[in-house]
Amino acid sequence: MPEQTGGSESRGVPEQGATPTPELIRAAPKALLHDHLDGGLRASTVLELSREIGHELPADDVDGLAEWFRASADSGSLVRYLETFDHTIAVMQTAEGLRRVARECVEDLAADGVVYAESRYAPEQHLTAGLRLDEVVSAVEEGIREGEALAAEAGRTIRVDTLVTAMRHAAKSREIAELAVRHRDDGVAGFDIAGAEAGFPPTRHLDAFEYLRRENFHFTIHAGEAFGLPSIWEAIQWCGAERLGHGVRLVDDLTLHGVPVAQLDDQVPYADWSEDQLGSVHLGRLAAYVRDRRIPLEMCPSSNLQTGASPTIAAHPITLLDRLRFRVTLNTDNRLMSGTSMSREMQLLVDEAGWGWRQLRRVTVNAMKSAFLPFDERLEIIEGVIKPFYDD
Repeated sequence: MPEQTGGSESRGVPEQGATPTPELIRAAPKALLHDHLDGGLRASTVLELSREIGHELPADDVDGLAEWFRASADSGSLVRYLETFDHTIAVMQTAEGLRRVARECVEDLAADGVVYAESRYAPEQHLTAGLRLDEVVSAVEEGIREGEALAAEAGRTIRVDTLVTAMRHAAKSREIAELAVRHRDDGVAGFDIAGAEAGFPPTRHLDAFEYLRRENFHFTIHAGEAFGLPSIWEAIQWCGAERLGHGVRLVDDLTLHGVPVAQLDDQVPYADWSEDQLGSVHLGRLAAYVRDRRIPLEMCPSSNLQTGASPTIAAHPITLLDRLRFRVTLNTDNRLMSGTSMSREMQLLVDEAGWGWRQLRRVTVNAMKSAFLPFDERLEIIEGVIKPFYDD
């Protein structure tokens, strides 16, 4: 990968011990593993495409619509959070709409300093206007390649692969898994299941996961976001997940002096915990297995606050799990619904959870190590783009 210029004209290597500034954070090369294509649209695009197809929206101006998405998602309920997607998915039913959304996604990520991203979406949700599953995938891939080319013209090099997602409440996971494998050489890097966890365990989709393993294909599973340890355990031990989407409830398997860490509200922020406290944390068998096996956690702080999975950024388990040396990665989840970006997620952890350059570097390298990308290509980005920014 050619040298990355980042999201601004000027960039500099952060000084050791210096507090990350917004300008340098924006310029820092970033890796993003958990970002939903249908959750990252520009509000202006939703408004424009809705007018073209006659879809009614809850607001008729860009600022009002953007605020509606954030306010509606900020409900503390995953079910209500997911309802906001009715409006974004409505404008992603044609090949032209899908190409535009994918193209703009890549441009926006590149402008934020992202050098590698995996964008996920569920093709089965984009069929109401007559597209076939393969046509949905082809349209998205065309848009991504267009976005990469436009980013390159602007001096920003970015690689974006896709994850094809099956909805966990539906019965199409095997069909969608086969679709993903069919397009593995077209830019589809992996498979995922998403949607409400409660009542829809990952073991409902064992046939799909067994097929993917036979095909030597990568997959991650949303687990441990709105549901607890059983969801994580099933995703790993029954289904064979390589990564965990969110995994925030893994903190339920940690105790301090016999008290569940999740109940120690007076002990946060985790950044202030002493080494003695960290050394006294006991890992349950599942948490220990996840850490020992270096299973990546795709953590999304802002989104988790909105869905009620964490009370504050300072109290978000990402800081504790990072300090305990789990393989933590930092992600956006749904940029429109959370009004966020990778730069914003980093800045929140700096401002509210005491993070510095060392932590930001670590989660970035962790993400690249965990990407569904060939080893030599991962190494090229780590050694040629990420480390030079942080280490030179």
